[in-house]
Amino acid sequence: MKALQQLQQKYGSGEGRALYELILRQRFGLSRTDILLGKGTILSAKNNEELQIIVDRVAKGEPVQYVLGYEEFCGRMFRVGPGVLIPRPETQGLVRLVEQNVAPGSTILDIGTGSGCIAVTLALAGYKVKAIDVSDDALDIARQNAERLGAEVEFEKQDIFQGSRFDVQWNTIVSNPPYICESEASTMDVNVLDHEPHLALFVPDDDPLLFYKAISEFGREHLAGGGQIFLEVNRAYAVQVKELLQQKRYGEVQVVRDDYDNDRYVWARKIQD
Repeated sequence: MKALQQLQQKYGSGEGRALYELILRQRFGLSRTDILLGKGTILSAKNNEELQIIVDRVAKGEPVQYVLGYEEFCGRMFRVGPGVLIPRPETQGLVRLVEQNVAPGSTILDIGTGSGCIAVTLALAGYKVKAIDVSDDALDIARQNAERLGAEVEFEKQDIFQGSRFDVQWNTIVSNPPYICESEASTMDVNVLDHEPHLALFVPDDDPLLFYKAISEFGREHLAGGGQIFLEVNRAYAVQVKELLQQKRYGEVQVVRDDYDNDRYVWARKIQD
């Protein structure tokens, strides 16, 4: 029980046990019933050694998802590692919003794909998906996820701040861009700040809508007539993102709440010029 006690000492009783059980299930294949029956205490010597190495890393603050190498998203396991943002539950709601409002077979562009969790999930749901990112590390992991999960996604390195070289239009644009203000860093967990890529997390305090401005401009050029845009947003700036899209000539703009009752998504349609 040393491993469990070590995690509980670092993270508290409830979170420590949850991490312990996650490790046993994901790395060693134990079910919840196995764990309740105490089978985690009778691992082989080799597995016990591996368990202790994992627990030591997690107890030092390294995200368990990076240590194990995977995170679950929409019922599938996605490869993650330093250089990509760990998929969050809120982003699953963004995917559901797209699936509920966009016909299968439609073309979708995922801007800032990261691990590829949005792009791969939508491709497996029957959409024709292209995904872009500025990070080579992220694109490498995203391609691995698409290949391992059998998803057809076209990936490309592209920075929307550098102007577009695309000559196509999409039915839908979806994006979960960086939206945490730098001043909010002091309220965040140390394991996030020390390990997850700041490029995928933060925007300047004096320009919190930085990415939404670029994405909305990109959408004016690269969304087909009547095309839709779906964005995950900082709940503190949802109304401002809505107003921005209205100023950029998008219609039917809606703010949608997540499962935690926070203003988390903004959804709009391009108005024909």
